[in-house]
Amino acid sequence: MFKNHPKGLIPAALANMGERFGYYIMNAVLLLFLVSKFGLPDGVAGIIYSVFYFGIYVLSLVGGIIADRTQNYNKTIQWGLIIMSIGYVCLALPLFSSDLNGGSEWWSILVFTCVALFMIAFGNGLFKGNLQAIVGKMYDELEAEEAKKGPEALKIAQDKRDSGFQIFYVFINIGGLIAPFVAPLLRQWWLGKHNFIYNSDMASLAHQYLRDGQVTQKFTETMQAAVQSGYNFIDNVTFCQDYITVFNTGIHYSFIASVAAMLISFCVFLATKHMYPQPAKKEAAQVVEYTAEEKRAMATEIKQRMYALFAVLGVAIFFWLSFHQNGQSLSVFARDFIETDKIAPEIWQALNPFFVIILTPVVMWLFSMLAKKGKAISTPRKIALGMFIAGCAYLFLMIISMVNNYPSGDVFRTMSADERLAAGLAKSGPWVLIVTYFFLTVAELFISPLGLSFVSKVAPRHLVGLCQGLWLGATAIGNLFIFVGPIMFNAWPIQYCWAVFFGICLVSMGVMLGMVKWLEKVAC
Repeated sequence: MFKNHPKGLIPAALANMGERFGYYIMNAVLLLFLVSKFGLPDGVAGIIYSVFYFGIYVLSLVGGIIADRTQNYNKTIQWGLIIMSIGYVCLALPLFSSDLNGGSEWWSILVFTCVALFMIAFGNGLFKGNLQAIVGKMYDELEAEEAKKGPEALKIAQDKRDSGFQIFYVFINIGGLIAPFVAPLLRQWWLGKHNFIYNSDMASLAHQYLRDGQVTQKFTETMQAAVQSGYNFIDNVTFCQDYITVFNTGIHYSFIASVAAMLISFCVFLATKHMYPQPAKKEAAQVVEYTAEEKRAMATEIKQRMYALFAVLGVAIFFWLSFHQNGQSLSVFARDFIETDKIAPEIWQALNPFFVIILTPVVMWLFSMLAKKGKAISTPRKIALGMFIAGCAYLFLMIISMVNNYPSGDVFRTMSADERLAAGLAKSGPWVLIVTYFFLTVAELFISPLGLSFVSKVAPRHLVGLCQGLWLGATAIGNLFIFVGPIMFNAWPIQYCWAVFFGICLVSMGVMLGMVKWLEKVAC
């Protein structure tokens, strides 16, 4: 599998795997951490999460510009790892306000947390795209060497590029597969040391009690379930403050693992940087004179290609808006409506990288088999099919929510066990999330890598860098609006939340199918 690939591929993949491991620890817990520590509503925490995710992709453009201007990709990547490490160190500090629901100290700590997230996003921007550019340069050099041996050798080398990036992508998901387990395990260990038991409802109920002082049946039931023998109970206020502090201190300590992962990536990159080529500035193109008719024809073709690109980017925005609910409404759904007594809600995010690792070879084999039989599916059709598959995930959730008659998240969380029993409401089994993430991952494999492939096909040669930047920009815009998920989830019966995302996917599929013949013509 690794034979005849550039020698720097595996070290680069390992450096990236360490960084992704640290990132996915934070990504798995961020929304729920903001809610449990600061008592923020899901929607407000979702906005912070969305802006953070938007920043990661937008700042990748900044990182690319810095590397291009300085022509020092290695240094840019190293500084990215250093800045990310500092951001994670800031998050690892267990800072708490004496007033857990407001006040200047509370605001200062929230602002400090947002600054730490900005540092992580900026460091990621310096690191992410530039390491991928170096991997691309490895294959540029490989193809140039093999071209000297003849067209057959060049064809083999070109095929290696696709498999090389697939290897690189799998290493990313290995880090993402392991990471979501870290924070919940450390949190539960820390809770146990202080005679507490993990309960997904207790932190938000504690914040609510500190705000209004009301003792509800739900609060009493949950508090009894969240303590074990040995805890020295004084009063409700002290209990709530203790539980919030201990609960979130365990999460803070998990960010130490992110720092360690950053340092490992830094050491791997530093030790192997001599293996990496450096993307160079393009040489000035030779001036060629064109007739007026040739210029008009070229301008028309470029316009058609850019129109096609923007059409696909519009669909991509709605895909990422729907797909990245894994860290938003799907995390809240796992917390509120899924039995998580044995498995914390954050851990379910490991399903996506797990499915990526095992399904990537299956999807590759399927496409290859169809191509050999003369039934190859064009890239635009694959993207449309991916939107349909993503829609299936939300259709499935919509049906589950309708069958179980689930109310909004806000209503469900305030109901006691007796009230839920009287209303015939029960949490769903973990299999619901397994099915959902299966559909979403298959959709990702149909859209994310194939979208990049389509961009590379339609981009005018002198605008390739800009067009790749536009793909990142579309991803960023989709991520900027993912906060709408938790807002709808808590405002309406949740079946309507899933219905909105199902509708988005279905409309996007219809638009894509309506343009497919034109897009196939432009891309050929």
